[in-house]
Amino acid sequence: SEKAVNVALRTQQVIAHETGVANTIDPLGGSFYVEWLTNEMEKRAYDIFKQIDNFGGVIKAIEAGYFQREIAESAFRYQREIDEQKRIIVGVNEYQQAEPITIPILQMDPDGERRQIARLAELRQTRDNERVGATLSALRAAARGTVNTMPFILDAVKAYATLQEITDVFREVFGVYQEPVIV
Repeated sequence: SEKAVNVALRTQQVIAHETGVANTIDPLGGSFYVEWLTNEMEKRAYDIFKQIDNFGGVIKAIEAGYFQREIAESAFRYQREIDEQKRIIVGVNEYQQAEPITIPILQMDPDGERRQIARLAELRQTRDNERVGATLSALRAAARGTVNTMPFILDAVKAYATLQEITDVFREVFGVYQEPVIV
């Protein structure tokens, strides 16, 4: 069909333009190119780790806005490359289709929310709420200390504590993180 031909063509265009596989004569020839890519990725990752260490660790880097700034700068560079046609994104800045594309939107079952609320209410009625409370208290104490909280989270899950109940414990102990504003 015409749609199948179009999908096959777009797939080839994505592979050629978006993966960079066409940027070398023989990308798998003797694995030299793949080896170079691996070494380059390792070097760049190591450079990032060194920068994080220079901040004094991950927490200090977060507080200094390092990750937020890196993500923002990377997104800006990426978009500029697309806008200037230095990075080809098939269907966005190259090989666009003239006719409008209709994207089918997933329609949720309107009864689904009601069923889930009913299941949650039944769970809260039938579970051992004293056990849930005890596991959440143990989790709270662990979060205030220096121990690994994962075993306490798993105990709470096994007691049928909800995700909200578990995350509420962490919000109570640690508060809600506010990202620093980076200009």
